[in-house]
Amino acid sequence: MTVLPLTLVALAFVLQWCGGLTDFVTCWSPDHSQFLGMTTSTPSSTAPLGVYPAYRLLQQPSHRWQQHSNTHRNMQQAGIINIAMNDNTTLPIPILCHSTQDLYSAGIFARDNPFSHSFSLLMFNLIFITLITRIIRFLLKPLKQPLIISQIIGGVIIGPSFLGRSTWFQRHMMNDSTQFLVHNLGVMGFMFFLFIYGVKMDYALLKKSRKLHISMALIGITIPTATVFIVALCMRKNMDKELAMISSMGVIAGYLGITAFPVLYHILREFNLLNSDVGKISLSTALIGDSLGLIFIIAFEAASQGAISIMNTVWYVVSLIVFIVFLVYCVRPTMIWINNSTPEGHSVNQSFVVATLLGAFLSGFLTDMFGIAIANGPLFMGLIIPDGPRIGAALVEKTTTVMTDILLPFSFLMVGAHTDFYAMSASGWSSLSPLFVMVVTGYFVKFFSTWITLYFWRYPFRDGLTLSLIMSLRGHIEIILFVHWMDKNILKVPGFSLLVLMTTLVTATCTPLINLLYDPTKPYMVNQRRSIQHNPPDTELRIVLCILDTETINGLIRILDISNPTSSNPFSIAVVRLTELIGRASPLFIDHEKQQVPPMYEWTSTIDILEKHQKLKGMFMKLRFFTAVAPKQSMFRDICEIALEQEASLIILPFISADVQDHAVKTVNSQVLNHAPCSVAVFVDKGLLELGPTGGGSFHRTRYRFALLFLGGGDAREALVYADRMVGHPDVSLTVIRFLSHNYIGYNEIEKKLDDGTVTWFWVKNETNQRVVYREVVVRNGEETIGAIQSMNDGAFDLLIVGRKQGINPVLLTGLSEWSESEELGLIGDYVSSPDFFGSASVLVVQQQILRG
Repeated sequence: MTVLPLTLVALAFVLQWCGGLTDFVTCWSPDHSQFLGMTTSTPSSTAPLGVYPAYRLLQQPSHRWQQHSNTHRNMQQAGIINIAMNDNTTLPIPILCHSTQDLYSAGIFARDNPFSHSFSLLMFNLIFITLITRIIRFLLKPLKQPLIISQIIGGVIIGPSFLGRSTWFQRHMMNDSTQFLVHNLGVMGFMFFLFIYGVKMDYALLKKSRKLHISMALIGITIPTATVFIVALCMRKNMDKELAMISSMGVIAGYLGITAFPVLYHILREFNLLNSDVGKISLSTALIGDSLGLIFIIAFEAASQGAISIMNTVWYVVSLIVFIVFLVYCVRPTMIWINNSTPEGHSVNQSFVVATLLGAFLSGFLTDMFGIAIANGPLFMGLIIPDGPRIGAALVEKTTTVMTDILLPFSFLMVGAHTDFYAMSASGWSSLSPLFVMVVTGYFVKFFSTWITLYFWRYPFRDGLTLSLIMSLRGHIEIILFVHWMDKNILKVPGFSLLVLMTTLVTATCTPLINLLYDPTKPYMVNQRRSIQHNPPDTELRIVLCILDTETINGLIRILDISNPTSSNPFSIAVVRLTELIGRASPLFIDHEKQQVPPMYEWTSTIDILEKHQKLKGMFMKLRFFTAVAPKQSMFRDICEIALEQEASLIILPFISADVQDHAVKTVNSQVLNHAPCSVAVFVDKGLLELGPTGGGSFHRTRYRFALLFLGGGDAREALVYADRMVGHPDVSLTVIRFLSHNYIGYNEIEKKLDDGTVTWFWVKNETNQRVVYREVVVRNGEETIGAIQSMNDGAFDLLIVGRKQGINPVLLTGLSEWSESEELGLIGDYVSSPDFFGSASVLVVQQQILRG
């Protein structure tokens, strides 16, 4: 007897059994490997029905079967039909009929409920999970919780632990078709997550690892892993069969010992700690751990394949080697060629970007086909792509929004659907206790082994505690592993829920403690005077010159020139080029004297201009070059660290107006002003101080007019001392205007005495200098202050120098607070640099060092 007639008989039986409500029925064999089905027509006008793989439900515990049966309103009772095969044997096939739904709604005007269609539900779930995550994010942000916590909680709320317990929610908000789509999009989200962080990771940093990093990584991994594995062996008899396998215990022990690089990067960037001391050490250590983690994962996959057949392991290893060789020797040279063929400052060809993204999908397909695990393909693909500008930055820019805001919400919906705290309760403590003890043991041993290692390296107690907490963080990578273990049947729903809960609790506990214990700006709080005013006479003046945009370099050279380096007061200048961290995860700090600059971060033309100017100045000026690649929110740390190391007295920053779209410079300037360990000058260049045709130190005109607006306080005193250096240049004339309040109202006596002393010193020194003019103006409020500035401005000044705000008599600024647009320039600096101010004078705003120690 052939299969076709028997199938017709079986379908007739099914149609009768389902009450004639179906147009389409599918049947699967018990191992789900044989498809026995066909299409038939019935006069019924009701929605079509499909067959659910009932044998899987029948294998579930009774409470899971009951829960699943409540989810689908049209699901019928499972039944058994016997199908006669060609060899005259009878094959019993359990079947289950349930309603399948159309993807798209006909619209509410056709009396069609959009929530009865899977695609409409999919869009609604995306909106719902995003809204819940944002609300939780808003509520938890004051508690210093990272985004990953909000994402996990949002998924769990929609899952069976909370809203999913409602029969109405199951019936209307999360049907089988929608869950199928959510699961696949969730897997795609995790694939892209690994791909993007593979692109950002730079394994060349392993060569720069110091003994501290290596010892932290090895001790922090081996001790927790070994301890957890021994604990697991002691509790093995109480474990489930799948968890009790040596490979399963080994992979869980390894997970508890390793801290993933992408997890740390994500959280450290969120809390602006990437290029802090503890951030750099933890990222380098995690990179070593990730290398060992990849070996763990590959060994686990090979062991899983070997559980079926030894040949499966052989073919797995062969497939993996062929795949990696193809990536390294075929794909990577192509990526490097794309990088090199893209001119500096130009975007990568869109076709290359699209092809690379399709390659990520293809790599996932190939690794899934070979049994290597679908997530490994995009990760390996990302690792062979050059990080940093051009192709790496283009891929990150094109995919980050889609990954973060579109795909990852589905990933956490999938995680939430697998997380069921009621299943934990139903399974009982005895079944979960081995896994719980393993996890708690791993977390505590990981923390203390890291802390003890840092103690032996004589690392500061508070910073060592912070580093130990950072190395205990958990996030996306762990969630991906849990999902993978569910697919491998290592975990069941209760165990998965326990691990998700423990991951959330550990990360939610560690992050506030990290913020409480560690202040990354503390090293810059020095109590030693580092300012121009307190720089000893006839000694070298050390300056940090910051370049954020190569277009500002000419103006910065002019400032150096008019600052008047001489044989008795030479300049030692640390020039730092600041580049935003894009397309890579690890910040870079390069000393050009000691390290080679990667090609994508070279700024040779600017260095040539500065070196040419240095040659013209001879021994009066020494230059040393640095390159810093960091997120714009933390660029200020590199500037402050250079200022500390070079014992600088002044940091010079360029100012970029508010109409510029990129606000990186404004962010950097504000943070440097708040945390600098020395004085700071912000230069607003309007292009009047033009150098000679050789780019040297000779001016076109014979005389330049500078004006100093002295409103009192530490910043004004620092500005006056700086102006005194400038007036030493023979082509500079200076007008000093001191503003005094009527009847000396509002003065701090100490500040007033310091102002008088500095002004007296300056005037005694320059009394006979015909190029210096000193005047005093008495005003009653801010309006008269502005009026006095306008009256003295004839439009012929080339540079206006002003103190920022520290110590200014508030009477002089009464009524001006609403005028300020750029806080970094102060009220008066902002006014004289605005386009409404008559003339084209450039502006130099000076802030004296603020002692914070």
